[in-house]
Amino acid sequence: MGSCGKEYDTGSCVCDVLKEIANAQSDVVENCCDSSCEQSISDLLGETDNGNGLDTVPVLLYCQEGCSPFKGYGAHPSNISDVMGSYYFRVKKVMDDCCAVLELLRDPEDANNNPHNPVDQYTGCLRATGICITVDANCFCHITCLPAIDAFN
Repeated sequence: MGSCGKEYDTGSCVCDVLKEIANAQSDVVENCCDSSCEQSISDLLGETDNGNGLDTVPVLLYCQEGCSPFKGYGAHPSNISDVMGSYYFRVKKVMDDCCAVLELLRDPEDANNNPHNPVDQYTGCLRATGICITVDANCFCHITCLPAIDAFN
């Protein structure tokens, strides 16, 4: 396993890493040191001592134009009037054409539904929201992986 998704050759480094994370996460039973993508993937797969119970590598993505952090928006069907944004995502799947489904990650206690930047968003207890968006991974020029977490329990 390479640090930049070398198992794949889509022509997009970000897409390759997203595919690697999605595949690693699919190997973990799921309900429905240094911080890096490689370290987070190793932790997720249990290749290090603290890998038990981890199911998600939270990612930040940066848009090509201006290299700004990407924020996704959505609402849960049970409360469509409560649209919220997040800079943190769980990769659900990545298709061959680099179309990716991402799930918004949020701390349930975070009352700020529209953080202004990734540092502004509270990440103490990121959880899967069930809110998914579809993106073209080719539109991103940079990816940051946070340490692997348990986003379901």
